[in-house]
Formats: sequence, C-alpha cells, structure tokens
Amino acid sequence: MLRTRWLLAGLTATLFMLLGTPAMAAVGEINLTDSAVGGIALSLFVLAYVFVIAEEKIHMRKSKPVLVAAGLIWGLIGWVYVTEGMATSSENAFRHTLLEFSELMLFLLVAMTYINAMEERRVFDALRSWLIRKGFSYRSLFWITGWLAFVISPVADNLTTALLMCAVVMKVAEGDKRFINLCAINIVIAANAGGAFSPFGDITTLMVWQAGVVKFQEFFALFIPAVVNFVIPAFFMNLFVENRTPVHADDAENVEMKRGARRIVALFLLTIATAVACHSFLHLPPVMGMMTGLGYLQFFGYFLRMTLPRSLERKRALALQRGDEAALQRLGSVVPFDVFNRIARSEWDTLLFFYGVVMCVGGLGFMGYLAMVSEVMYTQWNPTYANMLVGVLSAVVDNIPVMFAVLSMSPEMSHGDWLLVTLTAGVGGSMLSIGSAAGVALMGQARGYYTFFGHLKWTPVIALGYIASIYVHIWLNADSFQVF
Repeated sequence: MLRTRWLLAGLTATLFMLLGTPAMAAVGEINLTDSAVGGIALSLFVLAYVFVIAEEKIHMRKSKPVLVAAGLIWGLIGWVYVTEGMATSSENAFRHTLLEFSELMLFLLVAMTYINAMEERRVFDALRSWLIRKGFSYRSLFWITGWLAFVISPVADNLTTALLMCAVVMKVAEGDKRFINLCAINIVIAANAGGAFSPFGDITTLMVWQAGVVKFQEFFALFIPAVVNFVIPAFFMNLFVENRTPVHADDAENVEMKRGARRIVALFLLTIATAVACHSFLHLPPVMGMMTGLGYLQFFGYFLRMTLPRSLERKRALALQRGDEAALQRLGSVVPFDVFNRIARSEWDTLLFFYGVVMCVGGLGFMGYLAMVSEVMYTQWNPTYANMLVGVLSAVVDNIPVMFAVLSMSPEMSHGDWLLVTLTAGVGGSMLSIGSAAGVALMGQARGYYTFFGHLKWTPVIALGYIASIYVHIWLNADSFQVF
C-alpha cells in the first residue's frame, strides 16, 4: 500500500510537470526548474499530496498540507524575485492566480449555500422518504438511484447527489453488504457521468466553463457519451442484483418539507439562469450572476423570517382543529431561516483544498515546471491520447488538480478535444473509489459496505464504459475535431 501511495505521488508530480488556467500559462522571467529552489518547491507539493492521498488513514483534512505547501512555494518564489530586484513580477503573478481562485470560490460558495438551504428545508429528506415508501425491488432501486444520481448531479453536484442516493440505499438494504456495494459503485459512476455534461455538475466542469473554453450550451454535446459511460457498467452490475423486494419499506417516515422549500429550489434554478445569462449575453464572469442569486436567497430568507409568526399561527390553528399533536410539536421547534447559517455549513475544507491546489499549481507554473514538459503531452503526442491519459490520472490523483493543470497550460486543441478532456476528467475518477469526491465520501458514509477493493473488482467494466464513452464522443462530435 505504501508503494502504491508513493507511485501515486510520483504520478502527481509527473502530471504537474507535464501540464499547466489560461491566466497562469505565462512563465516567470526566471526559470527555476533547474534550481534548488525549484526542486524544493516541487518536493513540497509532492509531500503535501502524499498527505492528501493518506487522508483516510491519518484522519487529517486534505486542506491542511496543501495550504502550507502553497504558502511555502510562493514564499520561495517571493524570496528569489526580491533578491533579483523583481518583486513586482511575483506579486502580480500571485494576485492574478488569487483572482482566478476567488471567482471560482465565490461561485462554489453560493452553490453550496443553496444546497445547504435545500437540505435544511428537508428537500432531500422528502425525496429519500418517497423512494423508500414506494417499496421498489432491489433491481428497481438499483436503476432508480442510478438514474436519479445521473439526473440530479448536473444541478446539485455529484458529491451531494451521491450522498443522498447512498442514504436511500443504506436505509432500504439494512446491512446487505453485496447490494450496498453494487449500488454505491453505480451511484458514483452515475453521479460523475451526470456531472460531466453540466458546468454545475463538478468543480472541473465549472473550471472549464469559467475559463471560457466551452460555452454553457456546448456541454450538452457530452450528454450521450455520459449516458454510455453510466449505462454500460450499470448493465453488467445489474445482472448481479437480486430481484427481491425489501420487507420493511412501509415503515418509512413520511417527511414533510419545510415552508419555502419549493421556492428555494426555484430560486436556485433562477440563480443558475442568471449566471448563464451573465456569461453568455453580457460576457461577464458567471460569478456575478451567482452572487446576485445569493441576494435572491437573502431576500427570500428575510421574507420567511418576517412572515414566520403569521405562518405559525395559521398552522397552529389548523393543527388544533385537527387535534394533530405531532404537528404542534413540530411547530414548537421551528426556527427562522438564516442564510448566513447556510453559508457557515458550506464545505470549507473542500474550498480551502481548492485554494491550496490552485496556488501550488500556479506557483509551479510560474517557476516553469508546467511549460517544461507540456510540449511532450500536447505537441509531440496526439492531444486525443493525452486527454485519455488525463482521465486515467484523475482516477489515481484527483480531477481538480488534473483539470486545473490542463487549463493552466492552455494547450492549442480542437473544440472536440476540449470537450473530450472535460469528459475524461469528469468520468475517469469513477474507475477507482478514491478517484472522485463522490467515491471518497461514500466510502465514509457506507464504511464497511462500500470499499476500495469492492469497487476495484468492477474497474474493468467501468473502464469499458470509459473507453466506450470516448469513442461515442469522437464519433458523434467528429466535426468538432480539427487538426492544427
């Protein structure tokens, strides 16, 4: 296992040497790739990523090592450039890198806030309860949770969707290890595939959209390849699912959504539309539309707080009239909706990890490492083969730094190849349980049921779906591939 981790670390180092957001494609005036400072910086990044890979074993959040590594790398850059009397150059490079991160971070923060608001209003609990109470067979549940993961993840992101669907399976299966493992694998594949054809489905697709490489409507060209990526492994796994019905489904609780739940879902869709309009029609960063959407939610939160007393009185009167004691107890526990509480519950470890990765890669790019070998991968190699490799690497590393590195290099590729790398980075992580945020999260949620080796047994079938999705994309979107 230790050898495996060092191998992964080595692959990570190689990747970042090979690759490079458009804003950070420029190399600093001083080439530090052959210097001791450059070697130290690269070693710091590799060491930080060893800690990231070992997160599950050492129980240290992944943001900690990359934050320290980012600070030390840029500290080394600053020291060199101050010594050479070129402090302004390194300062401007750092600010430019930080601006790129800030736009993405604020975008993600608003999306996470809306997801947390919907969770607080019990939107996801109601969906889970409905699925359980319907009493579907195991085989039906396998397909339903898979397709729901595929459909919901383009809007609610693959991580949130996977956790929701896994909760349904864990509730229904009640300790059936084999079924839970198969369903969890299917959910991870479906959530990653669904997230690949939407800017909101994964951080990597958001990065591609924010960089302006692929327009909003152009992501949907990946819909059919994404379906193929999900359906092929699901078909083979489905053959090993028992077609029996859970006997306890009727005991599930009937969950009632809280006041304003549906309107918050509508506001989230309006926020997405605002972000798309800002980017597509006004040519402004999508983050402006998302921050405007946060304002929508704040105004609605104000409305919910101001009208809460009147709403409670009306519901209390109805509960007294019906003699519904349970409803009266629920009304007694109602608290006002607070947007800032939802912001506080955002996944800050993910956001800070994202900052650390962006700043580390930006620093290594400024030193010259990204440009050093990028020509090998996207000039000497065929870009299509290089993009296939990106998907494989994302399974053993993490698709966020992989995609950020590709964007940082900003290679000259056809539009079809940009769509291809978006697809492969999104779905490649499905080949291993550690290859995506959805897989890692489900290993924690379904601990003992969904495992690394349980997923690994199905890797050949998942890889078949991965390869098929690539060929389907190349076939369907052949016109978008051009030779430079």
